[in-house]
Amino acid sequence: MKIIAVRAYLKKMALTKPYTIAYNTYSDVALAFFEIELANGTIGYGSGSPAEDVVGETAEQTVANLQTEFVQALVGRDIRQFQQIIFESSIHFPHLPGTLAAIDIALHDAFGKFLGISVANFYGQKVPPLPTSVTIGIKDVQETLQEAAGYKALGFRVLKVKTGLDVATDIERIIRLYETFGNSFTIRVDANQGYSLKDLQKFITATNKYKLELIEQPLKVGSENELLSLSAADRSLLTGDESLTNAKAALQFAHINKPFGIYNIKLMKCGGIVGAKEIATIANNAGIDLFWGCNDESIISITAALHVAYSCSNTKYIDLDGSLDLAEDLVRGGFEIIDGYMHINHQPGFGLTIL
Repeated sequence: MKIIAVRAYLKKMALTKPYTIAYNTYSDVALAFFEIELANGTIGYGSGSPAEDVVGETAEQTVANLQTEFVQALVGRDIRQFQQIIFESSIHFPHLPGTLAAIDIALHDAFGKFLGISVANFYGQKVPPLPTSVTIGIKDVQETLQEAAGYKALGFRVLKVKTGLDVATDIERIIRLYETFGNSFTIRVDANQGYSLKDLQKFITATNKYKLELIEQPLKVGSENELLSLSAADRSLLTGDESLTNAKAALQFAHINKPFGIYNIKLMKCGGIVGAKEIATIANNAGIDLFWGCNDESIISITAALHVAYSCSNTKYIDLDGSLDLAEDLVRGGFEIIDGYMHINHQPGFGLTIL
């Protein structure tokens, strides 16, 4: 089945509410969208939402890349060669994961629709539906508790709390969450590179009895060796995020004395499903669990991440709430959240419906 058209465009979308992490505050997001149309009228949808602070690419650059002659030359190619096209794209667009992700996701969606099966079924679903965490940005204690109460009322039971500006306040927020909600929530923490090693040690000691599920990217990129001074038990809870942008980094941190016991995979860091599977394979062979994350993203790329996450046997955690932050989107469907658990619909491709 031949590709007969490709289209790329940019949409700027408001968030339902602003949120703050250790190094920025966001109130809206620019998303790149990509369509691949087949000769039978089938359209595969892709999206790119790279974080410039992490990978050095903007959504505007993503759209410009998707409008180049290289991408336009996909017209006439056979969708059955989708993996070869992804390989060629990775050579042509090195270090541009937002661009690669948009191409990769659209090709997977079109190919799954061509076959009449979901992408998860194509790769084989290895794990059951998991609960996603929902994210509370950096805010004061009372605002944190209020937002947590709202998530509890909606049926969510896993929180990811952003930290990293002030360790004393971070500790107080975690303690108050447990005092207020008891075992109603499982709590994860994401410091977004905001801690020093001394801060991290203080945080771990002060919250030790509260059974945090994991601590994501506590130190700045390049400081990973400092983490080796922590106990193996403490390192097993640490999750590499900004440090882990591709398979090369995954291999680097998979040695015997691992700084991270968990790898965070984002399609917008590693360039899509093919890049994600490479990291997942390295992690599986090193005995490292997978934690699937996201930026503020369309349902398109969130669903793609969910499909590949469920196709990896070492997937243990998902944090795929990025589309919930958008005040609007271009598609619906893909997945359903029931009592906080994310279920894919197993329709062809990613099971998306354009609005």
